[in-house]
Amino acid sequence: MYAVVKTGGKQYRVAVGDKVKVESINAQEGDKVTLDQVLMIGDGDNVEVGTPTLDKSVEATVLSNGRGKKLRVVKFRRRQNSRTRTGHRQNYTELEITAIGGKAAAKKPAAKKAAPKAAPKKEEAPKAAPKKAAKKAEGDDLSKISGVGPVIVGKLEGMGITTFQQIADFTADDIARIDEELNFKGRIERDEWVKQAKEFLKG
Repeated sequence: MYAVVKTGGKQYRVAVGDKVKVESINAQEGDKVTLDQVLMIGDGDNVEVGTPTLDKSVEATVLSNGRGKKLRVVKFRRRQNSRTRTGHRQNYTELEITAIGGKAAAKKPAAKKAAPKAAPKKEEAPKAAPKKAAKKAEGDDLSKISGVGPVIVGKLEGMGITTFQQIADFTADDIARIDEELNFKGRIERDEWVKQAKEFLKG
């Protein structure tokens, strides 16, 4: 049996008894650790693949904490009299795999407990619905007019224009004033708002 686990941003293929060096883990020598990000478990022809992880874990014992071999990094720029040398030693934790396929830490139950907290938000939504219905009842749906979108509807409501009747009653002075205030650049006449509003009033 083998497993593919993820820890420290890297993936490792491990089996019981294997000794692997992984990115440093906050654990002391002799401690038992659980790797709960199991991507795949294989046992002969039987292979389980997680989406993205399985509800299982891999148990391991910490053998040691140490630092890897020094890596030499040289940066050289020819004809520039530039040469830089640096070194790096990566910390690691050596693990011995002791068991594969145990139950993962209870993360999913925690998510279920959090679900009821989100439920009241859904219950609050119907309370807000009557307010929206009240707004619609006060005026007409001006977005039915060609060339009028949600942004323009909001601007018109800010000027107190909420019904087809108000638009149908526009005079030349009203159209000029609204064009100037909202920078419509002749949109009202070009899209024939007055004509459209009268047709909606007729039904």
